Amino acid sequence: MAGGLAPVAGHEKFLLLRRRFRRAAVVVTAGFLGWYLVFVGLAAFARGFMARTVAGSVNVALLLGLLQFASTFALTCGYLVYARRRLDPLAGELR
Repeated sequence: MAGGLAPVAGHEKFLLLRRRFRRAAVVVTAGFLGWYLVFVGLAAFARGFMARTVAGSVNVALLLGLLQFASTFALTCGYLVYARRRLDPLAGELR
């Protein structure tokens, strides 16, 4: 089966598909990891800031923790939109 896939590996549209996928994967991964590491860094080294009250018993740490979920959802939705517009049509052409 692997021998049947070899001719497509050098195809211009396949190479474009790989570049687009790689670029999107790097951007989404860097965005997620960057934001996560900022959150962990703040939790470890800026305890006073994270303990500040925002509203009632909600502090900055809780708010940023909830934003972790929201940002993960937003990155996932953004990737899905990108994949439908830029990756799926190319993959369909290659099939």
